[in-house]
Amino acid sequence: MKSILDGRPALKAEIEKIAEVAGYLWQNGWAERNGGNITVNITEYVDDEIRSMAPISDVKQIGVTLPALKGCYFYCKGTGKRMRDLARWPMDNGSVIRILDDCASYVIIADNAVMPTSELPSHLTVHARQIETNSGYKATVHTHPIELVAMSHNRAFLGKDVLTKILWSMIPETKAFCPLGLGIVPYTLPGSNALADATLKELENYDVVMWEKHGVFAKGTDVMDAFDQIDVLSKSAKIYINSKCMGFEPEGMSDEQMKEMTKAFNLPR
Repeated sequence: MKSILDGRPALKAEIEKIAEVAGYLWQNGWAERNGGNITVNITEYVDDEIRSMAPISDVKQIGVTLPALKGCYFYCKGTGKRMRDLARWPMDNGSVIRILDDCASYVIIADNAVMPTSELPSHLTVHARQIETNSGYKATVHTHPIELVAMSHNRAFLGKDVLTKILWSMIPETKAFCPLGLGIVPYTLPGSNALADATLKELENYDVVMWEKHGVFAKGTDVMDAFDQIDVLSKSAKIYINSKCMGFEPEGMSDEQMKEMTKAFNLPR
């Protein structure tokens, strides 16, 4: 069977990048069983032949109407699929979908009729906002970083920017490479429109959002950018927790040192 990737090196490279990140999520222990999701806007790689491809699924409802997504195409990890399998066989464990003209439904067009993630409304709502604001962000990643999720179980860390300040202060690279910090969404039912709305609100000011007791959701210019931000936050969480396990409260960078970094590296915060 011919793949949508055949003869399309740019699209193939993008899908291979998704597979690479899926492998990292699994190797880090952030993607147990079928945990986590990835969606990427691949509309820029779509040609006339793809636009004319017949659907291989029935029309599916998104659950929300998103006018900004009219005519867009996305690669989506499949529901019930494992990141470790997506890393090896991305087109068997995910699919390409086309948003229909009503902007409230979609069809699967390639390669197989793999149903997208159950959290598709959250992902597509974020993608629509990126298009509306012309942000240039094309990828969303949801995963379960162990140390970050553990820290979300401490109520004292869930105030606005409390966790951001702690994580920024552990190592300079975290502030440099995740310069907007970490937003917080209080526990909300996974897959719900309420979770999508709360995530969208936090992503107005942050690129990575913590879903309390669940995981993180990140947006990025591509899937690697989204992963990198989660990765640096996770490193800081490890440093903090390791320090506590050694029996002391980590000192962290001072406010003055972080202000110096903001100025020296022209960071937004």
